[in-house]
Amino acid sequence: MILPYLVIAPSTKGGDGGLGVFTTESFEVGAIIEVSPVLVFEQEERTLLEKTKLYNYIFAWGLDEDLAAVGLGYLSMYNHSYHSNCEYEMDYDAGTMTIKTVKPISRGAELFINYNGDADDETPIWFEVL
Repeated sequence: MILPYLVIAPSTKGGDGGLGVFTTESFEVGAIIEVSPVLVFEQEERTLLEKTKLYNYIFAWGLDEDLAAVGLGYLSMYNHSYHSNCEYEMDYDAGTMTIKTVKPISRGAELFINYNGDADDETPIWFEVL
């Protein structure tokens, strides 16, 4: 389920001309805006994926985070912010991820998740410590 109010558009985040997820409607806190399936990869496959361009798009998966998941839908298109306006929840049994709002979001805004998994976690992420 992806709300029809979500669009992929050019993002100024990072200044690299990349894309991001934007909304054409406003949202209140707690709105579920996407529930999408993921493709789950075993540890051996994860090791291979980490050597490809998909490295920046995979999520650590499973209780021990030893697996990897590639999100379908728009999941892998949300850009990172240390103070994001959305968060993700993983359902390991269903093989899905849910994106919901943690702050009010205005029409036209870009939607961000914190790649650390907590909306306000300021732990440096992998591409900023390289």
